[in-house]
Amino acid sequence: MFNPIAYVRKLSWVVVTLVTITACSKKDAAADGGTLPDPVTAALNLPETPYNYAAIALPNHYNTPDVVNQINTPANNSITDWGATLGRVLFYEKKLSINQTVSCASCHNPALGFSDSAILSKGFAGGNTGRHSMSLINARYYTNGRFFWDERANSLEAQVLQPIQDAVEMGMRLDSVVARLQNNNYYPPLFTKAFGDATINSDRVSRALAQFVRSIVSYQSKYDVGRQLAGGGNPGQTNFPNFTAEENLGKALFFSANTGCAACHGTDAFTAPGPRNNGLDATITDAGVGGALGNPNLRGAFKAHSLRNIALTAPYMHDGRFRTLEQVIEHYNSGVQQSPTLSPPLVLPNNGGVRRLNLTAQEKAAMVAFLRTLTDNTLATDAKYSNPFK
Repeated sequence: MFNPIAYVRKLSWVVVTLVTITACSKKDAAADGGTLPDPVTAALNLPETPYNYAAIALPNHYNTPDVVNQINTPANNSITDWGATLGRVLFYEKKLSINQTVSCASCHNPALGFSDSAILSKGFAGGNTGRHSMSLINARYYTNGRFFWDERANSLEAQVLQPIQDAVEMGMRLDSVVARLQNNNYYPPLFTKAFGDATINSDRVSRALAQFVRSIVSYQSKYDVGRQLAGGGNPGQTNFPNFTAEENLGKALFFSANTGCAACHGTDAFTAPGPRNNGLDATITDAGVGGALGNPNLRGAFKAHSLRNIALTAPYMHDGRFRTLEQVIEHYNSGVQQSPTLSPPLVLPNNGGVRRLNLTAQEKAAMVAFLRTLTDNTLATDAKYSNPFK
């Protein structure tokens, strides 16, 4: 039998539910999607649906424990698509420098492997940076999570704010940065999409920039294709079918115990777990990590960043002393200098002397050929890493 009271109650429940769902949908659309407002579209080339930064489909060799365990992303700053989108805008934002002439991308150019072709980069007033600009590729796979050549920043979130405040690089104060962003009408909507409301502060600037940098992963190089075709296993012991004989020889040498290269760049991320003294100088003039952290055991040691896209990031080392990959290989072949803190892979286990590789000309050329297979040109052309400003 029809019960009008029960019917009315049920109808009321349906109406309330629909209203709640509609309200929640509007809230979600405001934070995560929906049409970008006019101030954003007037200034920026951004898609209505953000690019995929958070769930990149990485190949299997990136999902092994030895690579996954290198990830330094903190629990409170996981990558989101809108967070990294905001980070991308901030990365190219010249308003972060005092005279609005340089941005993070000025010293970290995607076409140059997110590095700089100059030995020392130029700051807002033309002054030189203290060290060469380091590549940002695969930054999330640096195990100890410290940044800069001397690892003075204890996280990527701390690192991204320091160049902004550096007297040579960008010359700003954080309160001035926040004020500038608040006075630009395209930032409140982007902060809302990234964080749920329009609050702009230095912590959110830091987190967004760090999300963007951690999203820069190289996984579409010739090496990656070969790794997948070879079907797993030790990459140093299997010929890749898409490699030339020279490239396969270089790969075998790279991963061999004789060269020791894999001791510092051994996973498919090609990063090290921590800093290394790679024997650049017998008399240490730049204390590196040892100086920044007050640890004499790390004098002359520097962050060992990823070798991904290494062919694009010349010059090499913290001081840009080597112009070519050939010079880098020759350093490890015959130029390593003894010092008290020289990294163990470069020390002979029996007598404590310096390891000399004594490679032939053919072997040195093969090593360079292999390093060139790590080039991933998609990072230089992918729209989601490009300058978003019109």
